[in-house]
Amino acid sequence: MPSTGTGPVIDLTTILSLISTLAILGTAYLASTHFLPASASTKTRVLFIWHAFDSLIHAILEGSFLYNCFFSYTTNSALWGGKNSVSAYLPPNVYFLGHKDRLYGSEYGTNPFAALWRVYALADARWGGSDLTVISLELLTVFIGAPLSAWICYCLVKGRKDSWFWMIVLATGELYGGFMTFAPEWLSGNPNLDTSNWMYLWLYLFFFNTLWVWIPLWILYEGYGVLTGASGSKGQAMGGKKRR
Repeated sequence: MPSTGTGPVIDLTTILSLISTLAILGTAYLASTHFLPASASTKTRVLFIWHAFDSLIHAILEGSFLYNCFFSYTTNSALWGGKNSVSAYLPPNVYFLGHKDRLYGSEYGTNPFAALWRVYALADARWGGSDLTVISLELLTVFIGAPLSAWICYCLVKGRKDSWFWMIVLATGELYGGFMTFAPEWLSGNPNLDTSNWMYLWLYLFFFNTLWVWIPLWILYEGYGVLTGASGSKGQAMGGKKRR
């Protein structure tokens, strides 16, 4: 979607969408106060809140995106002149789920989550339709990323030694997913992105997406220190035994 130079659309749906994100963050924080002991370190608490937030965002919001991709559609043939459906999000002669008489996506949904995704689609049009790359990545995110985030929260509560391993696995996946979401746009001149105003560019596209860049990078940095420190301690212990 080319830049149009228009101002941001701030309506009730936009406000409720932002409030829903804050509500999920608040829920993650409350969960940390309930499940973590008062003696938990600040780092552990931040990691728990992030992964709880991550799991809820993936399961609820991105799960609703997938729901609308698979179950919200139109059969209004007037949209494609009575011929086979032509989606702006698919290559020529490619039809989502093989249905030539349907157009899928939040753009055609009537539920509240479809309205939420139509708001985000003002910044990135792919989220209003059935873009195959986005849907493929979201399938992994919802059905693997969300449960894995929840599992990490459990590991942190129980103080499991493999917590950092799973956090590193998830952080790597988050970074890969972010790259694969936007690389096709960068390589094709950003046809679906609208950067014409501050809200679309800095809030929707930059802030909400780079959260899943900066925090995973921090987790990888911290995890590297933990794993190499543990490896170094084990190596010193083994070396000490050999000298005996």
